[in-house]
Amino acid sequence: MWIAIDSNCKMPLNRQIYNRIREMILNGTLISGEKLPSTRRLSKDLGVSRNTILEVYNQMIAEGYLEGHHGSGTVVSGGMQDLKFPVNSVNGYRSEDEFNRKKSINNKEEVQKQQRIDFRSGVPALELFPQKAWAKLYQNTCSNLPAASYGYCSSSGVWALREEISRYLSRSRGISCTPERIIITSGATQGLSLVAHLLNQENKNVLVEDPTHPGLRKVITTAGCRIKTHPTDERGIKTELLNPADPLSFIYTTPSHQYPLGGILPIQRRLSLLSFAEANNCYVVEDDYDSEFRYEGPPVNALYELNPERVIYLGSFSKILTPAIRLGFMILPDQLLKDCKTLKTYSDVHTDALSQYTLAEFIRSGSLEKHIWKMKKYYHKNRNHLIRELNRQFAGEFHILGQAAGLHMVVQFHNTVFSKELVQEIEHHGVRIYPVENYLLEHSDTSHSNQILMGYSHLNFEAITAGVDILREIIP
Repeated sequence: MWIAIDSNCKMPLNRQIYNRIREMILNGTLISGEKLPSTRRLSKDLGVSRNTILEVYNQMIAEGYLEGHHGSGTVVSGGMQDLKFPVNSVNGYRSEDEFNRKKSINNKEEVQKQQRIDFRSGVPALELFPQKAWAKLYQNTCSNLPAASYGYCSSSGVWALREEISRYLSRSRGISCTPERIIITSGATQGLSLVAHLLNQENKNVLVEDPTHPGLRKVITTAGCRIKTHPTDERGIKTELLNPADPLSFIYTTPSHQYPLGGILPIQRRLSLLSFAEANNCYVVEDDYDSEFRYEGPPVNALYELNPERVIYLGSFSKILTPAIRLGFMILPDQLLKDCKTLKTYSDVHTDALSQYTLAEFIRSGSLEKHIWKMKKYYHKNRNHLIRELNRQFAGEFHILGQAAGLHMVVQFHNTVFSKELVQEIEHHGVRIYPVENYLLEHSDTSHSNQILMGYSHLNFEAITAGVDILREIIP
């Protein structure tokens, strides 16, 4: 649940939380019967004591906003949707211990057999995807759909899913947008491709962070756009180097967790970036690819909220759930909606509707946020284990970037240059690593030669330990 807490505010924490939940109920963000997070979970998310959350819930139960049901948690009281209030502007898992134990045993045998440990980034733990629950929900959803739902649907996507995504974004990211502004895509890749085709203009460039994902650069150039690179540092894109003389169609950025360095774009740079886009009449494309998995500090606001008419927001369920379902979405300014819908129509007519209906129900039932919470704990443990193993083998020899969120971190070694020969030798011994230099467009920049990406989300403890041990054997 998205609740912003101001530690500098004189209002007590319990009152801030109370006011936000009350507002979400009254403006319809939280609807009757909707389940709230447990007191333990919400206290951990917000970094406040559990007693504070208990006090808020008990007060709201006493006042009739919430209902507490023994064994099924706390939900929004019935009949709230019938009250007209003005809206402001704006299962079936194995235990983790059992899973880790079995996975560790199996992977240890696999590691010894194949000696192939891949620290690739951005790969979810596919073994933990709720296959049976998804299959059952898909079957039930398809069985109960009216015949009309089996025809062509809107190029924008199924309305039920767009509506659920709108509510989910409000709860999880603090984003206020209507379902009308959301277009369902076959992953964030298609969303970026549509944007690149839509905004491609002669004699104008697309400004892209450097380093960044090479695949996404290819998506942009395939649409006929010319790329202009822009340097980043540990805090994201360096807005002080933006040149007003550059003719740009849009700027591609990952402000909540810069890929691959992991920096969080500070508010000063965010405002500077948006001011530049406004002054130069171009758009900012915000790729919010893994913001759900944050392990340190308060939640990071989306850039979109600062200027919805200038920012195009891209989201995906590939890393949250599985890449196999190929579902993503984009939020567009009003002035781009019509042209984008037309382009989507002649691109693929519409994204798979049956999966959309299933995902809508998956979100509505609370299963998505339950899964995210489970995976966040699992990835957090993997991340901490990787850090422990690096400290065990390379104490005092490295520095970590971007560990606060996501599915990977960047490890910067003080006295090691990851030459092509060294990387090949490491791979020959069964470990695949990813030098940050591979993500650069401007290869004259040697400041990243001692940095590697290390993804940890798909590896168990045994594989992580074995991989770091091998690195220690090879790295001088």
